[in-house]
Amino acid sequence: MKEKVVLAYSGGLDTSIIIPWLKENYNVDIIAVCVDVGQGDDMNEVKEKAIKSGALKVYIEDVKEEFVKDYVFKALKAGAVYENKYLLGTSLARPLMAKKLVEISHKENAKYICHGCTGKGNDQVRFETGIASIDPSIKIIAPWRIWNIKSREDAIDYANSHGVEVAVTKEKIYSRDKNLWHLSHEGGDLENLKNEHNTDIYMMITPPEKAKDKASYIEIYFEKGIPKKIDGKEYSPAQIVEKLNIIGGENGIGVVDLLENRLVGMKSRGIYETPGGTILFTAHKELEHLTLDRDTLHYKQIISQKYAQIVYDGLWFNTLREGIDAFVDITQENVTGNVKLKLYKGNIMVAGMDSPYALYDEGISSFGESELYDHKDAQGFINLFSLPFKIKAMMKNKN
Repeated sequence: MKEKVVLAYSGGLDTSIIIPWLKENYNVDIIAVCVDVGQGDDMNEVKEKAIKSGALKVYIEDVKEEFVKDYVFKALKAGAVYENKYLLGTSLARPLMAKKLVEISHKENAKYICHGCTGKGNDQVRFETGIASIDPSIKIIAPWRIWNIKSREDAIDYANSHGVEVAVTKEKIYSRDKNLWHLSHEGGDLENLKNEHNTDIYMMITPPEKAKDKASYIEIYFEKGIPKKIDGKEYSPAQIVEKLNIIGGENGIGVVDLLENRLVGMKSRGIYETPGGTILFTAHKELEHLTLDRDTLHYKQIISQKYAQIVYDGLWFNTLREGIDAFVDITQENVTGNVKLKLYKGNIMVAGMDSPYALYDEGISSFGESELYDHKDAQGFINLFSLPFKIKAMMKNKN
């Protein structure tokens, strides 16, 4: 009886050629698993292609709602942005995919999981660390680390010689990763930093200069840090992201050109499209400014950076991440209310906010009189606040 290999399958260039390669080099049955986090592919075609390429069985796992609810929205509440730019679209999807791959491996009694990540990328670490965190007995097959194919051009040649249909060509050679949260572009002419990226590569976003001339206004309602409604209408987590992707995309919102520090030691350039995510992060941040006290807000900003690195490094199944989530959930108890935004040609501007837990009081903050604030009180406060600096200056002058 043949051993079974569970293959993380997308139908793209790398995973398409892995099926015939596994059949050539291993005497195994291949169970292809496509975890649907919102790639937008026709899953019937993906399944048909996998079978045609030689897979024994294909699983299509629709996890879009789980992806947004249990992964994306946790990162949103935490304010996790890697290197102040990257909203972690790929990074957030990998632990869920790893979890599903392990579940199907157990179901199929398979001892091996295979992925198509390159030996230079972060995703190999994310997949394998995720799998090991759930079931360390499962063995990994990583073709890009062992086969003779050295480049995407080689991979295209292999596909053509084995009759495997792929959408990528040597002229359109970008490596893309798409899910409900984002779309990334890497490779090709982007690898030369002297090149301005071509806006023709966008697939979710209208270039800002070509976006519509009339501004769009939207109002997002959050409950304990979680977006629940758009313009008064309630949506599921995945539906909220889908709707905001459309609204943000047509207004040119959410393009990032990032030179990032990869976990594996090199710098890499990517173009990221995250229209809905950019809107949500902006709105959530503004609501936190309204509802969190200064110390909590500032400390959470430190935590946010660490959370982003944990997710980026593939350490989702980590006690530290769970501990930070517990802290974040406490900070979000009062992050409830509405944020109105104005979207115009790539820009997001706050057009109004309201919360029953607002820490802003117009009566106190205005320049007029207030029962809770006497201008004269500031003099004593400043005397005490500046006392250490006065003493230090006196000592300097004395010596």
